[in-house]
Amino acid sequence: MALVDEIKEKERRVREFLRLKGLKALLLKRQANFSWMTCGGLNLVGIATEMGATSLLITENSKFVISNNIEAPRMIEEEDLEKQGFVIKTFPWFEDQEVSIVKELLGEAPLGSDAPFPNAQMMAEDIARLRYSFTPDEQKRYRWLGKRVSIALEKTMMKTKRGEKESAVVGRLCKELWKYRIDPITLMSAADNRVSQFRHPIPTEKKIENYLMVSVNARKWGVIVSLTRFVHFGKLPEEMRRKYEANVFIDCTMMAHTRPGIPAKEVLQKGIDAYQEKGYPEEWKFHHQGGSIGYTGRDYRVHFKSPDIIQENQAFTWNPSIAGTKSEDTILATSKGPEMITRPILYPTLSMTVEGISFTRPAVLEK
Repeated sequence: MALVDEIKEKERRVREFLRLKGLKALLLKRQANFSWMTCGGLNLVGIATEMGATSLLITENSKFVISNNIEAPRMIEEEDLEKQGFVIKTFPWFEDQEVSIVKELLGEAPLGSDAPFPNAQMMAEDIARLRYSFTPDEQKRYRWLGKRVSIALEKTMMKTKRGEKESAVVGRLCKELWKYRIDPITLMSAADNRVSQFRHPIPTEKKIENYLMVSVNARKWGVIVSLTRFVHFGKLPEEMRRKYEANVFIDCTMMAHTRPGIPAKEVLQKGIDAYQEKGYPEEWKFHHQGGSIGYTGRDYRVHFKSPDIIQENQAFTWNPSIAGTKSEDTILATSKGPEMITRPILYPTLSMTVEGISFTRPAVLEK
């Protein structure tokens, strides 16, 4: 059973949201919000789907799961939702009764929703902000996930051989993750010239000659971490080393400025200034620089008009790139400075101090 304090805190946030928005209930249909509200539960059937197979309805005094009769038994037996205080409302799979059940429970009372729904206010972005600040229990789960995924990716890269296909490396990574029921929800892999050619290199059957990049977004209990690692066969060329270390500096600059109370767009500008400082003033224009992460791969990608203020214990992954290199790890923004959630564990490291903060970051593995 999920911890009582986490359940109470999430109920408090939702009901305060209802009060502020003048609503009587909130309908949560997206899998990210289901996982958040149920303290790590899953309402997925296919792992790549955005919408869950069941919905949650939260009112001022009650919590309901609205489910067809296929999913309801698992919601009760495996997700333990009745023990969290949810009332299960079930309908036959061949009769879509979700709309009528919601109307039966609410009448014509004002309703907010995270997805289009009859007679409801669509409020996906406002609802997502309820998730941003991680509770203590979420932080514990996130630290476990960050360590486990870091080890899985680095272990995979350390076993990589010349002549292996990009797709085969990714397959081995997925095997490592699935040992712990971790979903690999986004995978990037590029060998040799593809690293410079494409900023979003989906894995192909290209064979590795000298250089490989692999990136992964991995999910467990609904929360997601994101990281990237490189391997080079033989000594890394000096120009590539200079680019990579410049990229790490840019990433550390952005991490160092990711502090609660700071507008997220200010961190983006600090990153752009760091590109300029390192002699790559145009490179930021070729790929987004990352942003808030958590229950989706990026809750928002930061741009010059981003309205959000960084929250305490909010997760971020910045991903600056210079052609042929990239730097990416996941952090929590705290008042004491960035906490590394993914980090080098098996990999060689490089150290640097930025804005008075000491960072230990992954180097390129040379084999």
